[in-house]
Parts: sequence; C-alpha cells; structure tokens
Amino acid sequence: MKAHEIDYEIIGEEMQYVEIELDPQEGVIAEAGSFMMMEDGIRMDTIFGDGSHKDNSVMGKIFGAGKRLLTGESLFMTAFYNDVLGKKKVSFASPYPGKIIPIDLSLIGGKFICQKDAFLCAAKGVSIGIEFSRKLGRGLFGGEGFIMQKLEGDGVAFVHAGGTTLKKELALGEKLKVDTGCIIGFDHTVNYDIEFVGGIKNTIFGGEGLFFATLSGPGTVYIQSLPFSRLANRVLALAPSKGGKSRGEGSILGGLGDLLDGDNRF
Repeated sequence: MKAHEIDYEIIGEEMQYVEIELDPQEGVIAEAGSFMMMEDGIRMDTIFGDGSHKDNSVMGKIFGAGKRLLTGESLFMTAFYNDVLGKKKVSFASPYPGKIIPIDLSLIGGKFICQKDAFLCAAKGVSIGIEFSRKLGRGLFGGEGFIMQKLEGDGVAFVHAGGTTLKKELALGEKLKVDTGCIIGFDHTVNYDIEFVGGIKNTIFGGEGLFFATLSGPGTVYIQSLPFSRLANRVLALAPSKGGKSRGEGSILGGLGDLLDGDNRF
C-alpha cells in the first residue's frame, strides 16, 4: 500500500509536538496515548495492527498485531482520517522531554530500524513491525536495544527521543560504539551488534553495563543523550518510597519544609 502524503510541522523545543495537516481522505496512524488534539472533521478509528494492508489475510493480521506484543505495545493502534472537504490538522505529542524526528522512508530505501518505544506516528500505509535478530549475542545481552522496531514503506514516520539528539553519518566500515539505551534508530544498511566491554575493572566497577552496541556503516544513525529508562531509574532511586533521600530544594526549614509542602505520597 502506498503511504499517504502528509504535510507537517514540529512545534516546540524541549517538549515538542508534531502538527500534521491532512488533505481530504488522507490519514495518519499513531501509538495509543500520543494523541494531543484535532480539528473538527477528523474521524478517529481504532485499528487492529497498523492498517498497512501488507497482509490482508486473517492470520496475517493476527500475526502482524501479535508481533507488536513482543515490543510491549498494544495490539491496536489509532488512525485519524480527514473525512471532510478542505485541510484539517491533528497533533501528537512526545511523552517525555526530548525531540521528535521525522523519517522520510522514501529517501532511505523504505526501511528504518528504531528502539521499540521510539515510534510516535506515521502516514497511513507505513508498516510497523519488529526486527528479529539473527545473532545470539544481541538476543541475550542486547537489553533495551534487543527488540527493535522496523518501519517500512514510502511515507513519513515520526520517532521521539529523550534529551539532545545526534544525527551521525557513518562511512563504509566506520564503527560507532554506543550504550544500547542511547540508540534511537538507524538506516537498514547499518550493521548492529552487541559487544562485551571487557576488562575486570570495567566489568566490576565500571557502572556502565557489561555490553554496548556496535554500529557499523554505511548509513545514518540517531543517538539520544537521555533514554527514558535512565531518567525513570534516576527518579525512582530518589523517591522516598523507594528508599531514596531527598536532596531538598533550598528551604531553610529543611526536612520540616518537606513535611509541610503537601506532596509526600511518592
């Protein structure tokens, strides 16, 4: 299925959202929970799988939707269609601070591989699946980067990332070693593998994990400075209910001020 051609604008700096303009009968698909707002005249529809019609058989639809469960996503997605005359707009927001990155699949060979929770929305007709790893090392030690999503088609897709993002072009044979959680995604021409850090001191005292990802060119890779898992772990570590210690907020009342501020539930 040829993907719908959509116009868009990414708005904001650190807390971004993407505003998509739909012509009559055009549509866009999105992950559950990413919807922000839409103009009157746009119809919202819950669909099984991604609605790309890559395999229209019953088993094909079940298998396609079932693969989404492996990435931790819902069996269903939401589609938005412009059913009226004239252009209409619908917006989707990033779930945490960072950037939204547009990926034009028609310019990169029709396939992009990304983190399992990076996908935000895409033009109707883009297929969302999972990229199976053929290497044992990736499967056993890949961590956040093990199960990757693949976006296929000829339309525009949007992925989101935490913190600051880096777009890096890798030449043929050029390698980049990255923390598995810091990968946003990469072209399908990039080779991806898991490598052991090595060294007794690094293994025991490094604090950076035992493995990192090795990306080999040619192709484009996208890196994020603050994976959501890293941010969430830091917040949980400091939460009083998890045994963390409050750093205080500069009040001269100290602990007494914390008791009076009215928000000590977490």
